[in-house]
Formats: sequence, structure tokens, C-alpha cells
Amino acid sequence: LGDVYKRQELRVVMATERELNKRIKSIKNISQVTSALAAVSASKASRAQKQVEATRNYAEKAFEILQNLASQPGVGQSMHPLLHTRDDIKNSGFILITGDRGLCGSYNSNMVAYAEAFLAKLETPTQLITVGRKGRDLMIRRGYNVVAAFDDLPDPPSLLDITPIAQMATEEYMKGTFDQVFIAYTDYINLISRSPAVKQLLPLKPLDYKGWAVSELLSGVDLAGASGRTYTYEPSPVLLLDTVVPRFTQLQVFQSSLEALASEHSARRVAMNNATDNAGELVEIFTLDRNTARQASITTEILDIVGGAEALAEG
Repeated sequence: LGDVYKRQELRVVMATERELNKRIKSIKNISQVTSALAAVSASKASRAQKQVEATRNYAEKAFEILQNLASQPGVGQSMHPLLHTRDDIKNSGFILITGDRGLCGSYNSNMVAYAEAFLAKLETPTQLITVGRKGRDLMIRRGYNVVAAFDDLPDPPSLLDITPIAQMATEEYMKGTFDQVFIAYTDYINLISRSPAVKQLLPLKPLDYKGWAVSELLSGVDLAGASGRTYTYEPSPVLLLDTVVPRFTQLQVFQSSLEALASEHSARRVAMNNATDNAGELVEIFTLDRNTARQASITTEILDIVGGAEALAEG
């Protein structure tokens, strides 16, 4: 009976060793995929970061023009509708920017949780415009009123790709469907840091830009100089405002999309690097277990041989 028990134990150990070998091979294959995804995300994050920085000068100059146009004599009587602040806020619009794909850690869930916390504080009915499948699916599943969804935007997006989003927000605001519009996105800080943010998109307030989506890009703008100079505009400041204000709204949506895209790629890079490191640790652990199982099987075989030899000697 003792010999039979040892043989059964040997079969169990050998089966465990084969199973560990399969697990090690599977984990190594997964680590190769995660390592490749981390490299691709690092490249895309670097490119997105350059795009974010490239819009800085344009945003500053566009804001200077907007600031100066809004302060010209005679413009106040015929201010652009997107610059009017409404006293009675009945309905709000909310643009939520998330990713289309996962494998980026808590990037999407953090953005949705931050947006939900903000929406809980609003005292008005809110209609959502989602950008990205993850945010759309989560908000619909949780019972929010999603009136429009924009998915599968190109990577990187162009201004033309973002224009329909900004156009819908401005049209609904001018029609009175929205009395105010907010935009939620993840603010890109660096390759390892990002922060969810909710900024006001409409109405535009040239004298108070701290809550804008591009507010962090306007730190170098001389507000006093931009609003204090008087220029002669052709055809007129009012007509130019009709062009500049919608384009500046598009710029805010475009900048927010670039920030969110850079944040998504950096989050995916960090998540895939962590997954690769964890895979390496698992391989080490399973390798030790496999070696232990192999040593146990060898010890069992030696015991069987010694026991058989002793049995023959006694016979």
C-alpha cells in the first residue's frame, strides 16, 4: 500500500508541474502583449503631448482677439449670444469625454465617477453628450439622459472631427435647450499624472476665464493689454465676433479632447507597464513552485528506487 500511495503522489506532483509550465508559458505570452501595448501607448502619449503643447500659442492669440473684440466700444449692445449669461438656469448640457477602449487602468471609471459627483450637485435637468464608448455605456447603464454620442474618433483627432460636438453644443445653447454647458475631461499633467476636470464651456466670459477648458493655457495672456487697446476692425467687431466666438468654443472642445487623449494613452502605458511587471513576478513565483514540484518528484522517485532495492535485498 505504501508503494501505491507513493506512485499516486508522484502522478499528482508531475501533473502539477505540467500545469505550472502551462501557466508560465501563458503568462509570458501575456507579458509580451502588455509590453508591446506599453511601448505603443508611450509613443502615442508623447505625440499627444506635443499636440497639446502646440495649441498653446493659438489659444493665447485667439483669446487676446476675443478679449479685445468684446471690449470694443459699441459691442456691448449687440453681444454675441454665446457671450450672454442667463439669469434663469433651467437646463444644462454636459459633454463627457472618455475613451473608446479599456486596458487603461481606472482612467474611464475615475472620469465617470468625477462627472457623476459634479452632476449630483447640479440643481437643473441635464442632458449628456458623450464622447467615447466607455462613458456612453456607463452613463446609459446608470440612467442618465444621453442625447448624443460620438464614438471612434480618429487618433489623433483633427479640428474637423471635433467640430460636430462643438456645433451641437452651441446650437442647442442658442436655441435655449441649454442655459449652460459644461465639459468633463481628464486634464493631462505629465506621463504619470492626470486629473479629472469639469469646466464651463458656455456661456463664454471673456473677463472671467478661470473656469474654461483652456484656462491653463492662458496664463501668459496680458488681460489688461488685450482689453485696453483699441483697434480698427474690418468689417466690424460685431461681425468678427460672430466668427471668433464659435471657433473659440471649438478650440476649447478640441483642446479638451487632446488632453483626454494624452491622459488615456499615458494611463494605458502605466497600466500595461504594471501588468508587465506583475507578469514577471508571477513567472518567478510559478518557477519556484515548478522547481519545488520537480524536486519533490525526483525525491519521490529516489525513494521508490531505494525502497525497491531494499525489498530485493531482503528477498
